Amino acid sequence: MWKALRNAMKIPEVRDRVIFTFLMLLVFRLGIYVPVPGINIKAWGEALSKQGTGLAGGVLSFYDVFTGGAFSRFSVFSMSVTPYINASIIMQLLASIIPSLKELLKEGEEGRKKFQHYTKNLTLGLAALQSFVVSFGLANSYQGIIAVNRWLFSFVSTVSLVAGTMFLLWIGDRITEKGIGNGVSILIFAGIVSRYPAYFRTAVLGNLNIFGWIFLIAVAIFMVVAIIYVQQAERRIKIEYATRMVGRRIYGGTSTYLPIKVNHSGVIPIIFAWAIVSIPEAIAQITGAQWAVKLFSMQSPLMIIIYALLIFFFTYFYSVVVIDPKDISENIKRYGGFIPGIRAGKPTEEYITYVLNRVTFIGAIFLVGISLLPYLVEGITRVNIWLGGTSALIAVGVALDIAQQLEAHLIMRNYEGFVKKGKIAGRK
Repeated sequence: MWKALRNAMKIPEVRDRVIFTFLMLLVFRLGIYVPVPGINIKAWGEALSKQGTGLAGGVLSFYDVFTGGAFSRFSVFSMSVTPYINASIIMQLLASIIPSLKELLKEGEEGRKKFQHYTKNLTLGLAALQSFVVSFGLANSYQGIIAVNRWLFSFVSTVSLVAGTMFLLWIGDRITEKGIGNGVSILIFAGIVSRYPAYFRTAVLGNLNIFGWIFLIAVAIFMVVAIIYVQQAERRIKIEYATRMVGRRIYGGTSTYLPIKVNHSGVIPIIFAWAIVSIPEAIAQITGAQWAVKLFSMQSPLMIIIYALLIFFFTYFYSVVVIDPKDISENIKRYGGFIPGIRAGKPTEEYITYVLNRVTFIGAIFLVGISLLPYLVEGITRVNIWLGGTSALIAVGVALDIAQQLEAHLIMRNYEGFVKKGKIAGRK
């Protein structure tokens, strides 16, 4: 591993990309400490503590994980790249139901550029809406937080937050172009990893005994191994292509496979499910009704069950919307391919749907388990460090992507990859 890293740094192109990525991440981390004009940071921190939404947990704390602590400081990067993520998900869902957008994605590089342009325009609109709602709600809900008129603060805060989001999006594009990995994913990864020291400090202050530490370390190792295994796992459907003669040339006669990933939806079902279950808890906290706070708290058995069911539902919903077995079946038939033992046309579509449903079921079970893991850890250790879930899934997934890209650069220059025995799935 270390030898592979040394070899990577010997390559000028890879070294420049790695250094550029670290410099951009440094800019991102410095921007987290730049507050929005007109806010009292000390009063804002005290307000979060009173609501129980600081580092200890809660709806805002869950969101703060993705911003790398920017929201708890209410910096210009408080919105992070979440508006872009939301816009990307919306556009992806729209492309599955709007024929013009679906055809746009099939037009090659130019079509993808236009699609990306529409996504960024939607990002700007969502960022403006979310920033205004957050700024105006903060100015009206908390006394002593702002030092200016609430309307002036709402305007200045909205402009600052939108500018911060678009600047981060620009940094992400530069990392994708001149750095290592997907820029937006790298920024989210950096924000999540930056919270791990706080988790460790919370565990230390929790006065865990030796058995608690053993359990915590074992869970962390199991979680990372499970995420890597499932993220790389895929069901391969073999496809044969019949030979055909065009002029004097013979085409076809080859075989390939159709890969269906076990967790092809990523963290999207968890994000959707959390966004829905967090609404009743937020309303209950605003109303102040104790019975509602207790009933709709994410610690209550009712909300945990609803949370798990929603993740299960959205996993299947995403697979139905994004993956079209009929379209796949038609493409296989169009190029003269077939699945051994399955007739072309409707039987092929039904077979792909059958396999997709079985694989999606395994992925849904995995996402439910990884999402409920923090509650198990907290119940046994009595320390709320929010270990696992979406943050670990994103962190491990981005780390795998970075490792695959670095390995590709090494192999291109006849160096050994990171793994001597076996291969990373992305290399196959």
